[in-house]
Amino acid sequence: MPQFETRRPVRHTPEQMFDLIADVEKYPQFLPLCEALSIRSRKERDGKELLVADMTVGYKAIRETFTTQVLLNRADRVIDVKYVDGPFRYLDNRWRFEAVGETGCTVHFFIDYEFKSRILGALMGSMFDRAFRMFSEAFEKRADMIYGVA
Repeated sequence: MPQFETRRPVRHTPEQMFDLIADVEKYPQFLPLCEALSIRSRKERDGKELLVADMTVGYKAIRETFTTQVLLNRADRVIDVKYVDGPFRYLDNRWRFEAVGETGCTVHFFIDYEFKSRILGALMGSMFDRAFRMFSEAFEKRADMIYGVA
């Protein structure tokens, strides 16, 4: 039942950070442990976009693929990720972007998960915990690279 939450001020707009995190196909280029990501489906509904995505994560000889539903709610500046299938008992993840001034924002990141297998949890749990702690920093570095440093 690991859980992690952080709030990180960045020098990019909420819209820029939303776009960056919503661009899930690019995750393997910069996100720790993420080896592959593919979109199974993409639907527009009520001004929101719903993706179903498969993400493969790996560490040393261990590889696991899991499926999530990603709800992109641009109007509310929220991205909700719900677990569908894979090695977890459950996984809930939420991103929220709060404007700070005209050119900055606070990125709120929350994740709560548990592996189905105790063995897999023991093998990958601490690595996942460290990776999730690095996610916000990885996205901020990516934003600096794409949008420049303000």
